[in-house]
Amino acid sequence: MSQTNQQWQTRREAAVAQGVGNALPVYIACARNAELWDVEGKRYIDFASGIAVLNTGHNHPAVIDAVKAQLEHFTHPCFQVTPYGNYIELAERLNALVPIETACQTLFLSTGAEAVENAIKVARIATGRSAVIAFRGAFHGRTLLGMALTGKVQPYKKGYGPFPAGIYHAPYPAAYLGVSDTQALASLAGIFAADVAPEEVAAIIIEPVQGEGGFYPASTHFMQQLRALCDRHGIVLIVDEIQSGFCRTGKTFAIEHTGVEPDLITMAKSLAGGFPLAALVGRKALFDKALPGGLGGTYAGSPVAIAAALAVTDLIERAQLNEKAQAVGEQIVTRLTRLAEEYDCIGDVRGVGAMVAMELVEGRDSQKPDKELTQLLIQEAGRQGLVLLSCGVRANVIRFLVPLTAEKEIVDEGLNILSSCLKVLQNTRPAK
Repeated sequence: MSQTNQQWQTRREAAVAQGVGNALPVYIACARNAELWDVEGKRYIDFASGIAVLNTGHNHPAVIDAVKAQLEHFTHPCFQVTPYGNYIELAERLNALVPIETACQTLFLSTGAEAVENAIKVARIATGRSAVIAFRGAFHGRTLLGMALTGKVQPYKKGYGPFPAGIYHAPYPAAYLGVSDTQALASLAGIFAADVAPEEVAAIIIEPVQGEGGFYPASTHFMQQLRALCDRHGIVLIVDEIQSGFCRTGKTFAIEHTGVEPDLITMAKSLAGGFPLAALVGRKALFDKALPGGLGGTYAGSPVAIAAALAVTDLIERAQLNEKAQAVGEQIVTRLTRLAEEYDCIGDVRGVGAMVAMELVEGRDSQKPDKELTQLLIQEAGRQGLVLLSCGVRANVIRFLVPLTAEKEIVDEGLNILSSCLKVLQNTRPAK
């Protein structure tokens, strides 16, 4: 007889570090597209996609077939020892997909944090500079440098310092939080005046739509001004598309909404449809400064994960993923907007494509974030069979990361559960 969720939870608490968080204490036995079933047979609708990893859904047949075919040949000769062709094939595809006009090259890695670390390495060796500017609210990984770049202390940074030096943070432009484009740009000028000279800055790294920070999109105007600033001072512009990339926003990369060309793009998550693969893609002129052996990793560019990624890149056009992102996003935003009229705890609904969020506050007051309600909603949704995730610098944002391949009826069912959860909490939560 299989173990229950509680039995697995007891074993987990004894065997696994508590620093690894879990949104829900349920243990998954199988999954298909936007649906999950736990070890007790309970069904869940997945609005989390493994934290934005499954734009093509759980176990997409094309991805699974590609992986099975690769397993018949080899799993790990290590590209740096005896290379293989599918690494080159995927690199060629990504070089053509990114919105950069000049010649590009690609480096494959295993995780998003590695992609970020290597982006900084490339920027530093290409410019001969060391300082880096990131943004408050950003999330760039849990490695030591990744945490230094991340602009949110709880739960990622507290107690893990000191962090690498030469990292500076500017406010991210988020109108709902009271930070305008003008204020964010002025803060960059302030950093140059008070903290580090622009000619000492190797790179500025930014998420075109913040992920963990709360799904706030940077405006076209801001990104254009940031590009101009980087050009003026010879700074490398790194765009982190780890959560927003591969059609989540209705474009293959979110930066395409702005028309701005970055110098380097980090990507991971939905790149390989559930298999661990990351990439750093950007201008060849920058990569040319790195000597052989300076970039790479033992597992970097797994041929199995690359086979999955080739299937995913096929699906961009074949399955019309960008069009599906727009449709799914409109479906969710329309319903959330109606819910916001009914429930004054929903202070804001925003989204780019299918990268959608609702911000929970008290009485529609943007200055009163409701972190407690956010967690209660996640737990109630889990009880009713819906998987949700939170995010946000104030921990009061529900983010929607529905697989782009989810059936319309499944998305509607999930939104019905969300509505039911809000009603339950409205009727049972003590008034403040």
